[in-house]
Amino acid sequence: MDSPLRSEQVGWPTYLDIVWAGMVTAALVFGADVIAQTGPLLHAIAAALFGTMAGLLLRFWPAGRDFGWANRATLLRGSLVITLISLAPFSDRLGPWLWLYGVLCLLALILDGVDGAIARKTRSQTAIGARFDMELDALFILGLCVAVIALDKAGWWVLLLGLMRYAFVIAGHFLPFLNDPLPDSFRRKTVCVWQVATLMVAVLPPASPGFATWTLAAALTLLVYSFATDMHWLYQRRTPT
Repeated sequence: MDSPLRSEQVGWPTYLDIVWAGMVTAALVFGADVIAQTGPLLHAIAAALFGTMAGLLLRFWPAGRDFGWANRATLLRGSLVITLISLAPFSDRLGPWLWLYGVLCLLALILDGVDGAIARKTRSQTAIGARFDMELDALFILGLCVAVIALDKAGWWVLLLGLMRYAFVIAGHFLPFLNDPLPDSFRRKTVCVWQVATLMVAVLPPASPGFATWTLAAALTLLVYSFATDMHWLYQRRTPT
């Protein structure tokens, strides 16, 4: 929860944060295009992803409230993640630069812990900030799935790792009890990090298709178990109608 002081704090207008993040994203995408020679499609994907992120933030962020340094860290990670996702369909063109792609994925994973640490340090946690962080994680996982497929490390089934979160959200429209809040879970966080780590290893040059397939299948099994556990917990505590 926000402290009263921080809840009322006024800082830069949100659109200024969107502007600098857009400039960072544009620079990263330009560099990626120089390396992979992808042409306008890379820029179009990045523009669509960034435009969607920016539109949602401008729509749902409370007017007049400072974006906060924790969310700025998430926004910086968003620029990096959008670049990596946009490049994912072209990852087979990276050659030796695939190592740099893996390093940048690791950086994005590290930054995932930075924003949370800043929020706790400054006592500026917000529900919308947590949701922003969570949806960025889900998008990152989906992008890594696309990279694995583009590199022929695993079949299309690997998309289940990235789509399960969105399937859960859709299911919540038909089963309202799935929208109830879940308690913090070490198991859930561990499975999420394991997903990302397994996908990151799978895209690296030394990972063979066989190794990637078996490790990603194990990650998918853990993910199904994690979602099933959460759904069972929510079902048991649903409000009778």
